[in-house]
Amino acid sequence: MTYSLVVRDAATGQFGVAVQSHFFSVGSVVPWAQPGVGAVATQAMAEISYGPKALELLAAGESASAALATLVAADDDGLQRQVAIVDGKGNAAAHTGERCIAYASHIVGDGWIVEANMMRNEGVPEAMAEALSAAADEPLADRLLAALDAAEAAGGDVRGKQSVAMLIVPDEGEPWRRLLDLRVEDHGDPLGEMRRLVAMHKAYREGGDQAVLADNFELRFWLMVGTAMSGNIDEARKMLSTAAKIEPGWAELVKRLPAAGMWPDGEDTIAQLLA
Repeated sequence: MTYSLVVRDAATGQFGVAVQSHFFSVGSVVPWAQPGVGAVATQAMAEISYGPKALELLAAGESASAALATLVAADDDGLQRQVAIVDGKGNAAAHTGERCIAYASHIVGDGWIVEANMMRNEGVPEAMAEALSAAADEPLADRLLAALDAAEAAGGDVRGKQSVAMLIVPDEGEPWRRLLDLRVEDHGDPLGEMRRLVAMHKAYREGGDQAVLADNFELRFWLMVGTAMSGNIDEARKMLSTAAKIEPGWAELVKRLPAAGMWPDGEDTIAQLLA
C-alpha cells in the first residue's frame, strides 16, 4: 500500500506532498509540486507522467478537477491509478480507480487530499484526515508527518513499510524552488528516519536545536566560522578542535577559506584558531 497526502497550506500558500510505501524510493515516483501552481501525488500502478503533466495543465490555467479529468481520460489504465491534485487556488480533486488493489480510497477536503491503496484495513484516509485537521496550526512539515504517523498507526500498508518522501514548495517562485525535499529510500523505520531528517532540516535552516546538530560537523564547522568572525576566538577554537579530532580535514579546510573569498583578511584569525 501507498498512502499519501497533498496539501495547500491556507496560511502560507505553501504546497506539500508526503508519501509512505513498501516500495523502494517512493519519492522518485509519487510527489510533484511547483511553487504557486499546485501539487500532485500519483500512485497505485503509478503513472509518473501524471505529475509533470498535471503541473503543466495547472500552470496553463486548468483547475485541479479539469486537469485530473484530462489525464484519466487519456489513460488506458486509468482504472488502476490513484491520483490527488491540488491547484494554486486550493481546489482539490482525486481519483481512485476501480481496479486499485483493496483497500483503496481517498478523502477530499478544503485544500487537501488524503489517499491510500493496498491498506491493511480500511480507515487509513480517515485517520490521516483527522490528524491533519488536529495539527492545523502547526508548520506544514509537522502536519504532513502527523498524517503519515496516523496512517501507519491505523494499519498502514498490508506489505509493511520501506520508504517515505516529503516535498514542500513556496507559494510563488521559480519552478525549481524547494523549501523542503527529503527522501528515505530504504529503511526499517522510514517514518522515524524522516522525522529525524525533518528536525535536521529545520536545524540547518534556523540554526535550531543543538542536540540535533551534535554529530553534524558540517553545520558545526560553519557555526564555528561565524563564531570566529564575530570575535569569539576562544569558543571557535574549541569548536574547531572538537571537529578536527574526529576528522583532521576540518582544520585543513579552514586554511583554504581566505583564498576562496569566504573569509577575507582572515589569515590572522585562522592562525589563532590553529594555534
